[in-house]
Amino acid sequence: MKIASIVLLGIMLGVGVFPAQPVQDNFVKEYKIGRKDLLQIKVPDVAELANLEIRVSEDGTINAPYIGNLKIQGMTKDEVEKKIADILSEKYVRNPQVTVFIKEYQSQQISVIGAVNKPGMYEIVGRQNLLQILSKAGGLTETASDVILIIREGKDGTSTSLKIDLEDLMVNGNPKLNIPVQANDVINIPVDRPIIIYVYGAVKNPGALQTKPSQKITLLKAIAQAGGLGDSAKSTVSVKRMNKQGKEELIKVNLKDIIKGKIPDVVLMEGDVVIVEESIF
Repeated sequence: MKIASIVLLGIMLGVGVFPAQPVQDNFVKEYKIGRKDLLQIKVPDVAELANLEIRVSEDGTINAPYIGNLKIQGMTKDEVEKKIADILSEKYVRNPQVTVFIKEYQSQQISVIGAVNKPGMYEIVGRQNLLQILSKAGGLTETASDVILIIREGKDGTSTSLKIDLEDLMVNGNPKLNIPVQANDVINIPVDRPIIIYVYGAVKNPGALQTKPSQKITLLKAIAQAGGLGDSAKSTVSVKRMNKQGKEELIKVNLKDIIKGKIPDVVLMEGDVVIVEESIF
């Protein structure tokens, strides 16, 4: 089964469900407002603030009628409500009823790029894991690699890269790989475009084989996919390969030496031509 299908199956089966509503409500209550978050402020007794949408600036402030320039970065919604109420009650309104809604969590976003059906920016509300984000992004495409790369920003401004093996996660069921995502994560699913390898000579089904670079097809695997050795096949095999300079290289190996473990199996590359020599007699 292809990894993309496995991941989608896991999502459909409910591997890693979305957090329950009480958990999400608690997150909203404790969430620290950040830059570019979009807020909705409602103060029924003040016309200019009855239904005001305002985005937090890059310096973490908002500027609104009667409120002025107010630094709110790092505050919770309850703290912002109290701060605005204190400002208004001091000069303008007695016992103002202030409500703040967080409409967009721009400071709590992650990026999903590469071989997914819906790449883009996604908000994370509450504790969410890798499979949940893949589900939001519409799942993986057929060109998805067998790994996921997660670029994560550290507190000191440096970035680290995490590699997740999808086969280990989904086929082996390793729950440790279904990690929680964090704000500003960049989730990259590399595109694993198909490559063509050619197998000719004394095999049962000669011709072109399509595979992916991540699958690292070897000489023995390629011959097996070509139906195996023909009755007249010799153990001597040639691999023709074009090097980076555009010159043809010839690699000759004896299959018996690979099978006996005397030499390593040859990892094939895009465009390789495998020729299994045929015995005349």
